[in-house]
Amino acid sequence: MMHDKIPATVITGFLGAGKTTLVRHVLQHAGGRRIAVIVNEFGALGIDGEVLKACDIPGCDDENIIELANGCLCCTVAEDFVPTMQSLLDRAAPPEHILIETSGLALPKPLLKAFAWPAIRSRVTVDGVIAVVDGPAVAAGRFADDPGAVAAQRAADASVDHDNPLAEVYEDQLFAADLVVLNKTDLLDDAGAALADAIAARLPRAVKVVAAREGRLDPAALLGLGAAAEDDLAARPSHHDAMDGAHEHDDFESFVVPLAEIDDPATLLARLQRAAEFAGVLRIKGFAAVRGKAMRLAIQGVGTRFRHHYDRAWPHGADRAGHVVVIGQTGLDRDGIGAVIRG
Repeated sequence: MMHDKIPATVITGFLGAGKTTLVRHVLQHAGGRRIAVIVNEFGALGIDGEVLKACDIPGCDDENIIELANGCLCCTVAEDFVPTMQSLLDRAAPPEHILIETSGLALPKPLLKAFAWPAIRSRVTVDGVIAVVDGPAVAAGRFADDPGAVAAQRAADASVDHDNPLAEVYEDQLFAADLVVLNKTDLLDDAGAALADAIAARLPRAVKVVAAREGRLDPAALLGLGAAAEDDLAARPSHHDAMDGAHEHDDFESFVVPLAEIDDPATLLARLQRAAEFAGVLRIKGFAAVRGKAMRLAIQGVGTRFRHHYDRAWPHGADRAGHVVVIGQTGLDRDGIGAVIRG
């Protein structure tokens, strides 16, 4: 009775790969289809959900954008994910498609296992898992360790710590995918095609790799894959299979830096770029209030690459309190990073 089930698409990908941009593009070209979005973020404050709520897209109402912050869905299935799904399914007019944007630190396979829960399995199917890849980051060699070389190192020197949780997260996301989106190809040179071939070669099964700029792909290529991923878990290997889906996020941390109203966005961006150079910083994102501007300034940074735009007006009478969330590996110099950002 697959045709009676509501399709759900899991969108995974490392920090800053462009998942939210891709979701927004899908919503902009939904063609009147009722789509609900569940956004999961690592950290106490949700930024990506706020970005989607500011999209001004018909049908993109607050009630259809559900934020689950301060907890990875793959770790909080019973507490967060299952009740959220049930509330969507029990609506008088349930969604026709559900998009689930996972945290950039999430392992997708435990989430796929959650679709086997009886309350969900009979009503929802995983139409597909889409892994969004940051093309320039992978081209620079991040999260693309050579397993053969690591094995050789381990054999040569047992005292070396070969753990690389970031690489494991990246590979788990690729290995679970039914479609890989090689994003930000406008920032790549002619090596983009070779990079797509290299990604495809390391996948455990035949999965299409498509190139994109800012997630601009026809929704018809993203939705309707019919993968039924919940019934195909064995074909999606994970570094954490032996742990029965359990894993820790002790390798990562996040914190919030409040921002006073600013005069010059360029000055703030320069400070953020200096802060991004601190050891362990992976991602900085948030909002700022610019003196004399009615619109809120949205800021997104991956490494030292930052983008910004005015996304929506501050609510009338609301406190124009800006903030950025800093995400990185455990051991961040919070005081030093915060001092640089605040100037």
